[in-house]
Amino acid sequence: MSKKVLVTDDSPVDQASIKNILTEAGFMVVTASNGTEAIAKAKSDKPAIIFLDVVMPGMDGYETCRTLQADPETKEIPVIFVTSKGQKADKVWGQMQGAKGHVQMPATADEIIDQIKALG
Repeated sequence: MSKKVLVTDDSPVDQASIKNILTEAGFMVVTASNGTEAIAKAKSDKPAIIFLDVVMPGMDGYETCRTLQADPETKEIPVIFVTSKGQKADKVWGQMQGAKGHVQMPATADEIIDQIKALG
């Protein structure tokens, strides 16, 4: 598995937090601050995994995920939603959009790395 991960979050604090965890775990991290940028970077950088915030201005995480899943260039990249929303319904809806995982913020390093391990 490529060690490149795309972290998309409009919150600089959350983005930096996830980036630091992944960098310390040996991953190369590319960042985006909105859905449109995430789609462009997914195509140009070809990450192994995308951590995607749900609540973002403009295109939200769900719409971004659906767009990535519909594109032959990016549909094979697993998406893990990163969100403050932790209800079961939020997780189920995320899976229906094509997500492979769900991390509730604030997340620990173990929770983030466990999502990557779960992808096998």
